[in-house]
Amino acid sequence: MKLSRGLAALTLLGIFFSSLHAEFLYKDEVVKNPEFTKQIETIGAELKAKTGVSLYLVMVRDLENNESISDFEKRISADTNDSAVIMTFVELQKQVDILARPASLYKDFNKAQILNPNATFIGAVVSSILFARSLDEAKELLSNSGGTVLPILAERAKGEDIVKKYAVGMFNGYADTAEQIAASRGQALSTSAGTESQTFIDIIRVIFYGTILIALGRYVWGRFLKKRKQDEA
Repeated sequence: MKLSRGLAALTLLGIFFSSLHAEFLYKDEVVKNPEFTKQIETIGAELKAKTGVSLYLVMVRDLENNESISDFEKRISADTNDSAVIMTFVELQKQVDILARPASLYKDFNKAQILNPNATFIGAVVSSILFARSLDEAKELLSNSGGTVLPILAERAKGEDIVKKYAVGMFNGYADTAEQIAASRGQALSTSAGTESQTFIDIIRVIFYGTILIALGRYVWGRFLKKRKQDEA
């Protein structure tokens, strides 16, 4: 699937921006796109100005010496002298995490929701059917949805579209986290995901979960036909 339309805010191909000092895009070994950097820096700067909270995005290819993502984030937080929230993506390990320092900042955003693998309630229903091993697990899966990062990263992509997918997923999660922090402090951000980008993301979600539902329907129908043939034999 071509991840092109709706990415204008992130990937204006053929247009090159002058070098931009990155503060809130703390490290980027993955996307390396000037417009992506510009969008992250704009949101981060406004959030910092209005709330005093620094929201950093870190995107690396891999971690060294078997270091865990949490330990990696703690090393980064040690280099910051302010109230900071660090969102980290490790490409080769397909891991995403959010660290808040001081820990009291966790009350300003919903980490479980942001990093939930289900974007919608329908997705939660499908996950409970496919993966729940008990009634309690099913209830837990059904109670959680609204993920803004992992549902995008789970989309299939090839070639250059893989990096675009990473850009959309991490931008979406970064913007969601920033807006939640701002709202918790009675502020609103003028810099956020535009309507076009959000519509595109919603379309991806519908296609993603629609594909799962179709596959589930075929599986159930196949089992039904098999059982019917066995009963008739």
